[in-house]
Amino acid sequence: MGLFHRLMMSFNGTKNAFVPILTDQAEFLCSTSRLLLSMFETKDASSWARTEHEIKSCETQGDALLTEFHELLNERLVQVDKLDLQAVSMAMDDCLDVIKDTSKAILIYAPEHLDDQLKDLAQIIVDQAEALKKMVPELNQIKKHYSSISLCCERVTELEHAADDAYEDYIGYIFNNMDDVKELVKCKNLAEMLENATDACKKISDNVRKLLLNHMSK
Repeated sequence: MGLFHRLMMSFNGTKNAFVPILTDQAEFLCSTSRLLLSMFETKDASSWARTEHEIKSCETQGDALLTEFHELLNERLVQVDKLDLQAVSMAMDDCLDVIKDTSKAILIYAPEHLDDQLKDLAQIIVDQAEALKKMVPELNQIKKHYSSISLCCERVTELEHAADDAYEDYIGYIFNNMDDVKELVKCKNLAEMLENATDACKKISDNVRKLLLNHMSK
C-alpha cells in the first residue's frame, strides 16, 4: 500500500491509519524472507551479492516505515494502546534486521555448500512471514477478526517450534558428519541466525497477542 493511500486515510481521520504501515512492513518481511530463501538455493557468489543488496534495500525502506509509524502514533488517535502498536512495528523492523544480517553472513562466509536443512529453516521464515502478512490487515477490526488473528499467531508459534526441532537436528547432523571444522562453523552460525529469525517472527506474533489481550480487556 502506497504513501498516497496512507495520506488519504490520515486525512479521512481513521483511527486505524497504522494498519497500512504495518501491512507494508509485513510485505517487506515477506519479500526479504523469500530473497533469503533464494540465497540458499544457489552457490553462485554473484547471485548472493545481488540478492543481499536487494535485502539491504528492503531493510532500509523498512527503517523509513518505522520512522513514519512513530510519527503517525505521535500525531493521531488510535483504537489500541500506542505502546502495543509500537512493539509490533519495532518487532517487524528487528526481524528485517536479522534477515539482513543473515544474508550478509552468507556473503562473508562464502560456504562451499549449503545443506538442504538450512534451506528448510529459511522456508520456515517464509511461511511465518506469509502468516503475519495475512494477519496484519485484519487488525483494522480486531473484535471481528479476533479468532482469525489468534490462529495466525498460533501458526507462527507452531512454525517457530518446528524450527527449533529442525535446528537441533541439524546441529547434531553436522557435528556427526562434517569433518571440515571451518565449514562446520559456517554452517552452525548460519543455522543459528536462521533460527534467530524464526524467533524474531514469533516475537512479532507475541506482541500482536499482547495487543489483542489488552484491547479486548478494555
